[in-house]
Amino acid sequence: MFLEIKGLLNPAEVTRLTEVSRELRFVEGRISNPANLTKNNLQAAHDDPRYVETSQLVMQALLRSREFHDFALPKRIAPPLLCRYEPGMQYGIHADAAYLRGPGGNLRSDVSCTVFVSDPASYEGGELVAHLGTRAVAIKGAAGDAVVYPSTTLHEVRPVQKGTRLVSITFIESLVPDASRRNLLYELGEISALEGLNMCWESRVRLEAVRNNLFRLWSS
Repeated sequence: MFLEIKGLLNPAEVTRLTEVSRELRFVEGRISNPANLTKNNLQAAHDDPRYVETSQLVMQALLRSREFHDFALPKRIAPPLLCRYEPGMQYGIHADAAYLRGPGGNLRSDVSCTVFVSDPASYEGGELVAHLGTRAVAIKGAAGDAVVYPSTTLHEVRPVQKGTRLVSITFIESLVPDASRRNLLYELGEISALEGLNMCWESRVRLEAVRNNLFRLWSS
């Protein structure tokens, strides 16, 4: 299951990220995945002081998003990383690494997140494509939108043909590692939110009790 979050970043945050990206130092993207020969992009240099601002800005947006929390059930979130794609750059088909090194030790990547910063009309190509069996789903969000999906998903970034694609990416270790169980908890939460006022109080309480007990049973 995928979740598209409209307006995760507000316009002022999009503007600030865009401004900082013009001064921020970027390095070869294969530093973080040298074994993948199809990775051809740029990413913010961790030793550039402006990197911290961009990472914190996106992190704050994630932390305040109820949609993100209900879907990902985050336990730990990797520091978001600003990535840039110029014409000819791409990232071939891959699944994200199971574990990432972070300031707090290894983080298990259960959920991946891409936050779109560039206006989609400002660049051609560069779609995020998820491969779901025999079907390829292309996603090109508006500036400020985000897409959240299981890290086990095969996906790619198609070649940018014109303009610059600027995104922020991060990875989440979830309280519920199993994607199918996370999906069930999310669906139960959505049903409670959408239909709760139409239920008698006793039924609503029982539904919430089932969801919370499953959360306890499945969380780590």
